[in-house]
Amino acid sequence: MNFSGVFRPFGHYLPRIIIKRNMHIQSLPMWVGKGNNYAYLVTDEPSRESVILDPANPPELVPDFDSYIYWMNWELKHQVARVAPVLQSQINAGKINLKAVINTHQYVHWDHAGGNDEILKQFGNLDIIGGKDCKSVTKTPAHGEVFKIGENISVTALHTPCHTQDSICYFFEDGDQRAVFTGDTLFIGGCGRFSEGGAGEMHKALNETLASLPDDTKVYSGHEYTRQNVKFLLTVSQSEPIKKLEAFAEQNKNTQGVFTIGDEKLHNVFMRVNDREIQTVTGSTDPVGVMAALREMKNAM
Repeated sequence: MNFSGVFRPFGHYLPRIIIKRNMHIQSLPMWVGKGNNYAYLVTDEPSRESVILDPANPPELVPDFDSYIYWMNWELKHQVARVAPVLQSQINAGKINLKAVINTHQYVHWDHAGGNDEILKQFGNLDIIGGKDCKSVTKTPAHGEVFKIGENISVTALHTPCHTQDSICYFFEDGDQRAVFTGDTLFIGGCGRFSEGGAGEMHKALNETLASLPDDTKVYSGHEYTRQNVKFLLTVSQSEPIKKLEAFAEQNKNTQGVFTIGDEKLHNVFMRVNDREIQTVTGSTDPVGVMAALREMKNAM
């Protein structure tokens, strides 16, 4: 990341500070105002090798001229930002060399892996990395398996079955930059429904697998659900971290890549199952029982 401006405190000049960023993460909103999904474009800047995570709605990512005009009109009418830097424009400009699609979970959940075939149709022979049930998958990494993107980015696959049995979160590292892409397993202030699993699996996914990551790991989930998650959090706890999350969500539409695993341990009640306050509210001291009770309470809202 380059900061080339000059800061002048009290009329004095300071030397220009330039910080090199190697891993570039670009959030690409889809179905804004509906599903509020995110795809993510991650680029290793030295090599320009890139991957796209969960590009479920290719028309928003690789529009032709007609759809581009449609989305421009939609922007003006609704005053929300369309996916700005699209894949094709970045490829044409030589900014990225797209290598793979990465899916967090299966194509039956079409809003995450449903766009794979269209991406392949438009961009050719790409790897499709994801769980065994993802559409057109070519590689399913084992739990803990590490693979590289470009020169510097290492990715660790973390199997987190519950929302779907093939759910995989991906931990990206580039020097001291850390990020985890969590699909529908972990949201900011929440977690996914137990569509194909139980409370024990979600407890393991959140409070063992993801909680073991470094606290400064930034969280990028599959949907922008933070405002509605906060409403539930406040029915469970009035803690200061939750109030801070509420204040941020009220002022910001997008919360992905802002909060960390360490933050989630403080404000996300699904990651506070051993907290006496949360146990009192749920009437259970067993972590799995607390997880199950919290999910039932959230479902009932």
